[in-house]
Amino acid sequence: MAFQIKKRLWLYISISILSLCLAVAIAPAKASLQVPTNSAVNVSAFTSQTTNWLEQGRNLYNSGRFAEAVTAWQTAVQKYHGQGDRINEALSLSYLSLAQQELNQWEAARQSIELSVKILQTAKPSADAIIWGQILNAQANLELRIGKAETALEIWQQAQKYYDQAGDKMGSLGSQINQAQALQSLGFYRRSKQQLQTLMQKLAVMPDSEIKVSGLRSLGLALHAIGDAKSQEVLEQSLATANKITAKTQLSSILSSLGKVASDSLDPEAALNYFEDAQTAATNPNEALQAHLARFKLLVDYDKLEYAIPLAPQLRQQLSELPPSHSSLNAAINFVATLNRLENPDRVLPSKDLAQLMADTVKSAQKIQDETAEAYALHEWAQLFRRAKQWSQAQELAQKSLNIARQLQADDLIAQSAWLLGKLYKQQNNRQEAITAYTEAVKSLKALRGDMAGVNPDVQFSFRESVEPVYRELVSLLLDEEPTQDALMEARELIESLQIAELDNFFREACLDKAQQIDQVDPTATVIYPIILSDRLGIIFSKAGQPLRYYVTQKSQAEIEQTLNNFLIALNPVSDSTVREQLSRQIYDWLIRPAEVDGAFQGTQTLVFVLDGRLRNVPMAALYDGDRYLIEKYAVALSPGLQLMATRSLSSNQIDAIVGGISQSRAGFTALPAVESEVKQISQTVPSSMLLNQKFTSLALADRVKSGSANIVHLATHGQFSSRLEDTFLLAWDGRVDVKELSELLKNRSGNSSKAIELLVLSACDTATGDDRAVLGLAGLAVKSGARSTIATLWPVKDRAAQMLMTRFYDQLRLPKITKAEALRQAQINLIRKTDFREPFFWSAFVLVGNWL
Repeated sequence: MAFQIKKRLWLYISISILSLCLAVAIAPAKASLQVPTNSAVNVSAFTSQTTNWLEQGRNLYNSGRFAEAVTAWQTAVQKYHGQGDRINEALSLSYLSLAQQELNQWEAARQSIELSVKILQTAKPSADAIIWGQILNAQANLELRIGKAETALEIWQQAQKYYDQAGDKMGSLGSQINQAQALQSLGFYRRSKQQLQTLMQKLAVMPDSEIKVSGLRSLGLALHAIGDAKSQEVLEQSLATANKITAKTQLSSILSSLGKVASDSLDPEAALNYFEDAQTAATNPNEALQAHLARFKLLVDYDKLEYAIPLAPQLRQQLSELPPSHSSLNAAINFVATLNRLENPDRVLPSKDLAQLMADTVKSAQKIQDETAEAYALHEWAQLFRRAKQWSQAQELAQKSLNIARQLQADDLIAQSAWLLGKLYKQQNNRQEAITAYTEAVKSLKALRGDMAGVNPDVQFSFRESVEPVYRELVSLLLDEEPTQDALMEARELIESLQIAELDNFFREACLDKAQQIDQVDPTATVIYPIILSDRLGIIFSKAGQPLRYYVTQKSQAEIEQTLNNFLIALNPVSDSTVREQLSRQIYDWLIRPAEVDGAFQGTQTLVFVLDGRLRNVPMAALYDGDRYLIEKYAVALSPGLQLMATRSLSSNQIDAIVGGISQSRAGFTALPAVESEVKQISQTVPSSMLLNQKFTSLALADRVKSGSANIVHLATHGQFSSRLEDTFLLAWDGRVDVKELSELLKNRSGNSSKAIELLVLSACDTATGDDRAVLGLAGLAVKSGARSTIATLWPVKDRAAQMLMTRFYDQLRLPKITKAEALRQAQINLIRKTDFREPFFWSAFVLVGNWL
């Protein structure tokens, strides 16, 4: 369960002069957005009464009581206005805006910060640079949270100038960390990473202080948000510095941050130790609760209920003792949400106790005017009734949650509540109402794409738990019985949207916004959408100018996936060829045979697969009809179903290639002796520039791409595709290049689409073994790099076979009027019929993703 995904990104907000802290709003259970005490510079301007209101507002804000903080700061604004103290009035308004943002009061927050800036512009005497820096920081915070990252970036740059002018080094550093966050939101990950690395160097030479501790923690979380492994190192530096200067008040939050990093790195033992230490180090009840809750959730997530069960009553007691606040309410919601994911929560705590906790939470949320918490509490309460099969009560609560979500225009809330309503309607056999509710949920998930993907994994919806099932369950409803053409078109669009959502989830940022029906690209292509549902395999066939066709095989998901796994194992050349052919034929009968018998492929030259789930790892070219492989009958391409840019045929007088590779052992990877021959032969076959071994560095590749006019980039080196962004990389001589760096590097042509790379070839890469979402790395790179087509391998192939296939591919590509898919097909057929590499293992690993023309 994640909370307030939309507009609740962590930020580094400097709103004081002498001290800074990280404004972390990753999840309401950890609502630790701080408003530090004001500096001595401003204190002289306060009356005792207004000082009290400002201080009271800060205390309320820090404890998560945002509505009360709003009231306190509104009073401070009125007092300062009455005294004619324009500068402190403006400062109070900026504080007020931050509290209103936490309450999703976006229009009120905008009015407060705009008035704050307007007052400063006309204030006599002029405000200090430091005040300008603070207020601009608050303004940029709002802009980023409402999705205007470019504006936020510009404002933070202005804020930095003011901090520099005032000599406030930490204010300047904080603004720069915020700029890195804005760059991430805009998709400029390379620039963001460079900026963060520069900040690391600046912080490293600063004297030890609490400010440095906060800065390092902020930086560690920023690096974690972009998947940089150095995040742990930086957080450890923060912890070491805090221990060195005895900064006890910061220890718990740093240890909790380290626990989050360890948990996301799939190191539960280390995470558990960090959370236990964070709980011990806590200096206030809220910190102790957050650490306790994180520890409990980890144990439940890893199915260690024997250790989680004793913690549950303690947590229940802690939750009941804390006064109502934004953070305490959301801690209660997170607690119940964690248990709601279990098959049987009653093993941990009786459901009636959990229901009572949510009922109390709803009342408390209403009392402190926290509508977001109220809606989430209603949602979890409804889940408890649904589990008990008390449909009417569950439906009533889910509808209330959805109504509040609509009022707040909170797409994350709408998605979850509408999905729950859809499931309730479905369980009561109300198909049409279920489709309506599911459709609303999907619409909100689409609206959330950028927000959902761009944030730290700690706040992301768990894709497999909370996004993918919504799409699949709606597709299943649409394809029930005899689907109409409208239903088929909607199901097809949903599968393509799911592909987009998966890529967004993989990259933690939005990929492409526009989708173009790929069956309109080539009238000689048939597009095939296999859809794995829980109880069947549905397949939609799409060809330009013809109605959609639909075939279904009644097989359980488990049986389908077992067959696919067995086939992948049987592809090993030492396996029994009879078993391999039998399994291959079975899959052929599911995916191809029904349409083939119906004559659906008449006039088809290329089959384009938009593959689903485990099918992505299966080489379609190797499917066997009992006589011939599929590749011997049709060219084969894969597509994520996304926009395909117009392409040009690559005739011999147009080809301009960059050919790079590493043949020697490097960075612990084995040597690839045939790579040298492959690189040299291709360089002789087509006009190209060559980067071999020491010359193949990431910088050299970037320079060639940026300065040249190459339309093909061919890289023969170790690499891996994985469903984990951190484990997807390519090896250059100077080290690993992660998938985001590579995609930015390949796009580095001033956004000129006419100079886009026509073809990216990765001839020695691997997909992570046993990872049925690993091909996302390949598909994602194909989309993000701007390359119109990508050729890569699904598993490591003998480098001699790769060299032979690639050489033949380029020989074919030089021929007039040949498509990339056909050139690859001819190269694969050549290996089948004219070499010792006739087994599918050697040639079917090569797949073409993207535009096949």
